[in-house]
Amino acid sequence: MEKEIPDRLTTLGHPQRLALFRLLMRRYPDSLPAGEIGQALGLKASTLSAYLSALQGVDLITQRRAGTSLLYAINMAGVRQTFEYLLLDCCRGRPDLCATFPDLLTEGATPMADRKYNVLFICTGNSARSIFAETLLREMGVDRFNVFSAGTRPQSELNPFAVRLLEEKGHDVTLLRAKNVSEFTGPDAPPLDFVFTVCNQAANEECPAWEGQPISGHWGMEDPVKREGTEAEKALAFRQAYGALKHRITAFTALPLATLDRIALQSAVDEIGREKEDHAG
Repeated sequence: MEKEIPDRLTTLGHPQRLALFRLLMRRYPDSLPAGEIGQALGLKASTLSAYLSALQGVDLITQRRAGTSLLYAINMAGVRQTFEYLLLDCCRGRPDLCATFPDLLTEGATPMADRKYNVLFICTGNSARSIFAETLLREMGVDRFNVFSAGTRPQSELNPFAVRLLEEKGHDVTLLRAKNVSEFTGPDAPPLDFVFTVCNQAANEECPAWEGQPISGHWGMEDPVKREGTEAEKALAFRQAYGALKHRITAFTALPLATLDRIALQSAVDEIGREKEDHAG
């Protein structure tokens, strides 16, 4: 411990290594291929390799092989050990030294209040996947949720394929419009209870530090807008995305939100995100 913690802090003291660490923390519990990490951070392969090796060397990330790819993920045991050292050893658990420490201890063990929850779905364009999720949860959740969606791009518009599919499924599309995440920051923004990213690119980006520490999840899937081929093949891609989101949102709405503490609820949200099957419907 005497050497591990200083080595970890030294490794994270480099801005780009810290950015890599933060990216993998945002995507936890996912494992990411090196190529996706490099693209998200704009790093050359040789530089990325050095940074990954450094973080792996101090047990902050893990590496595993899947076929011909190397996948990287956060080593949560090492991260917890580091945080515990800083909070328990350095602060001695004293609230006068680390004012937020008691909140970190108690928040995770406290169930969410039984009320109407605010949920935001984020994608890059807010044109298809996020509006599917917004529409499905608004209708499946009945009066339990206020549901929003937004994109990380400065400008976007609803995809006509996506809107047509929602109409064919009998959904009301009159409330839908393309929005930017900036609408959900600042003093006039609704306080968020859940924030979900539904595409990898949005999850890899630096999103705002949401007020109130909402529970976050990554439910990534392929972008149907990018599917090439015939009209039938493109339509199938939209149906698969719709079906996969419907499956996940069905599981989410079945969770007993008011009885689960935040740790259990975060674990349940992560488990829903790990489901990879296509559910065309």
